[in-house]
Amino acid sequence: MALKTGKVGTKGKKQIFEENKETLKFYLRIILGANVLLGFALVVYSFSYRWMQGMAQPIFSEDNTLLDGGIDLNMEQGMAEHLKDIILLTAILQVLGCASTYFWYLWLLAPGRALYLLWVNILGPWFTAESPTNPDVSEKKQKRQERRQMKKLQ
Repeated sequence: MALKTGKVGTKGKKQIFEENKETLKFYLRIILGANVLLGFALVVYSFSYRWMQGMAQPIFSEDNTLLDGGIDLNMEQGMAEHLKDIILLTAILQVLGCASTYFWYLWLLAPGRALYLLWVNILGPWFTAESPTNPDVSEKKQKRQERRQMKKLQ
């Protein structure tokens, strides 16, 4: 089968303008979509760092003597430890995200850990706590039971 050879079709100015506009819109969407994750990472970094910065805020007296050095950011089991974990998780995922976008799903570990800590430290003990009993009522019940037992023995 013979190929037709001939003049290549030319585009008009208006067609070039419309195609360029669509191409630019497409690549802008790609750029914005790729940076959404990076923007979220930036928000996480900023929030965590500023919170830690606020926790470490020193207090000085009027004569510039240090009154309080702030909360110890290296204390175990403190809020700063969780914030440092969030920063490290985000940094690791940002690097691994260059290899595969599936690594970004590991960011779900952070809310999972937060829910776990919420349950273990607040909700679990609250749901499983015994209802407070009135000591007067329990004394009355105890005396009543003692009287009943005394009547049975007589």
